[in-house]
Amino acid sequence: MQRRDAINGILLVLALGGGTLAGCRQDASVAAIPVSDTAATPAKADAPAPAITPDPLALIASPQTAADRIVNGAKQEVLRGVTYDAGDYPQGKVPECRGACTDVIVRSLKAAGYDLQARMHADMERHFALYPHDWGLSGPSIGIDHRRTSNQKVFFRRFGKSLPIATTGAARETWQPGDLVYWELRPGIHHCGVLSNVRNAQGLPLVIHNLGQAAQEDCLTSWKIEAHFRYPAS
Repeated sequence: MQRRDAINGILLVLALGGGTLAGCRQDASVAAIPVSDTAATPAKADAPAPAITPDPLALIASPQTAADRIVNGAKQEVLRGVTYDAGDYPQGKVPECRGACTDVIVRSLKAAGYDLQARMHADMERHFALYPHDWGLSGPSIGIDHRRTSNQKVFFRRFGKSLPIATTGAARETWQPGDLVYWELRPGIHHCGVLSNVRNAQGLPLVIHNLGQAAQEDCLTSWKIEAHFRYPAS
């Protein structure tokens, strides 16, 4: 019930146009990767060493690809304990301990060296007519355009690689770490996340997203998938 209530609360905020659901932590720095109590307790001499369970939020060591860096950037959102905030901030400068689902995408790409805010604004200045006009704007708004799922989807269709939205059969293999997924939670209510390098028992990646607080969850098929992208395209 708690998860259902949390989702319903987020849906209400999204439907009303966004807002702050929680305040910043006093310390917004990245938390240290936790060490289990079992690992910290010396084993008895006659007892077998306890099994070490890999931390699912462990960052990819020595990231080599853009996808590796995107995953690490997304995991940082969880480690920072980022809480949901779809509020409008001047110039889009959202506090690091706050953010919406789209900020997971923005910050993950920024960690890989891609400034989505600048790139989207530049494209919207040239091709504003190609983007949705759902907010009564007559031109681009650098502070909020890049934080809207509908705008992101247009941008990634133009400059990213569109991939299958099916999760079974041959399409299963197209879901790779660092990919971006967009869902429709309910009619007119949209959400997004970044695919993790951690997979479930069926081989599908977990997703890093923010629906109340940034989390890495087995939720790829929890809602209707409407888009699947890879950025950069190659």
